[in-house]
Amino acid sequence: MSPYSLPLFGPLAWIDLVVLGWFVLVALSVAYVAWDIFRYTPEPAVMKWGWVLVTLYMGPIAAGLYVLADKEPTPGTHEDFVRPLWKQGIGSTIHCVAGDATGIILAATVTAILGFPMWVDLIVEYVFGFAFGLFIFQALFMKGMYGGSYWRSVRHSFMPEWLSMNLMMAGMILVMVPGMMGRDMRAMDPAQVLYWSVMSAGVIAGFATAYPVNVWLVWANLKHGLMTVRRRVATEGAV
Repeated sequence: MSPYSLPLFGPLAWIDLVVLGWFVLVALSVAYVAWDIFRYTPEPAVMKWGWVLVTLYMGPIAAGLYVLADKEPTPGTHEDFVRPLWKQGIGSTIHCVAGDATGIILAATVTAILGFPMWVDLIVEYVFGFAFGLFIFQALFMKGMYGGSYWRSVRHSFMPEWLSMNLMMAGMILVMVPGMMGRDMRAMDPAQVLYWSVMSAGVIAGFATAYPVNVWLVWANLKHGLMTVRRRVATEGAV
């Protein structure tokens, strides 16, 4: 056990009750978004999983954004519903955060377990978060938009992903550094729920700081936003 670690099920402070309440809301939000988006919303699979991941990090905030920006109000209206630029910007930011934040959280957890100092932790988080977002969530999943060429997708995704990642990481750092280096050292221990609450707050801040640049990237046709994918129904008797 690390020197700052406390028993997971020891006496609860008021902050622990707040955190546990937050994660109950997160669980309910993830269950709702996953059920609804895979059942009803005509988005590509990568965006569906992106919404689920971001809801895991942002809880009811992400669920609210999903209802406002992407949930099809009535069948056949998704195309028009998601057309406004502010909604497209939300979709672009969801795609960014799903990849980058996942990489950052994985890197931060590993470096915390290994006991790396904070400055090394931040460098590893940045590199791994950017690489995970670029090479997997952007280039790999979106290569169909570039004729199926993975490396062409990497080239076209690099600059938009770099801009978006920088703004998201800036927001996360503003929350994570003071949150983890404060008086309650449990926030640095992945075995504690307080650690995950700081991560959650960091992703929320990162989403907020990354959103404006993602709106601009969509407006400039440098990134995609929300999309509509309809199932093709075979016509009876078609040749």
